[in-house]
Amino acid sequence: MDILVTGGTGRLGRHVVPALRDRGHTVRVLSRRPGEGHRVGDLDRGAGIAAAVAGVDTVVHLASTSKDDARQTRALLDALEGSRAHLLYVSIVGVDRVPLGYYRSKLAAEEAIGASGVPHTIIRVTQFHDFVVSMFLAPQRHLPVTCVIPGTAQPIDLRDVAPRIVELVEAGPSGRVDDLAGPEIRTLAEFAAEWQRSLGKRRPIWTLRLPIGFVKGAAAGGLTTGRPGAGRITFAEFLAAEAER
Repeated sequence: MDILVTGGTGRLGRHVVPALRDRGHTVRVLSRRPGEGHRVGDLDRGAGIAAAVAGVDTVVHLASTSKDDARQTRALLDALEGSRAHLLYVSIVGVDRVPLGYYRSKLAAEEAIGASGVPHTIIRVTQFHDFVVSMFLAPQRHLPVTCVIPGTAQPIDLRDVAPRIVELVEAGPSGRVDDLAGPEIRTLAEFAAEWQRSLGKRRPIWTLRLPIGFVKGAAAGGLTTGRPGAGRITFAEFLAAEAER
């Protein structure tokens, strides 16, 4: 199968691209710069996208920005109009429940895909283990306390996500499929404590109840599926693997 991956050098893309190649697929990564294994195109400007998708069987759309997700996705849909290529889009669990601009853009992208007529698959995935660390915890590494927001999370390991993406590519267009989530639903304070233990630290953990929509959404369980997910690698196992790198 001839596959184009957007966001192929990002967090998830670095796992998905080799996993697809291991299955014998021909994989090219959308890039602004020419190079081996690349197809040149710019989703921000819409330049070169039609040529980049020409002749492909599947587009795995992993590229994601904080505010332009919907616009970039529409540029991709415009380029795919009239083709029979399968578009696989990776979204986020909670985009319809957590009031955040980035999430609203992801939801708008989902809606555009659903209305486009392009053969597609949409899967929502919970936040990644390494995103929880890099976004919420690591910036506080040298502080005397660790601050978190109320609510629960259900992070998943990238190594659990990539095989599911491969399965969906090979299954063909499936519409909206079941959400993919990590094996544990725990409070963010519990994840923070696990992270501290991995660093050999023991510091106070403060829960900040901020009057912000995202915080309220997280407190209401918007970052989880509400049940254990298919992911197998726990947060503690992720941290242990990171410590060995």
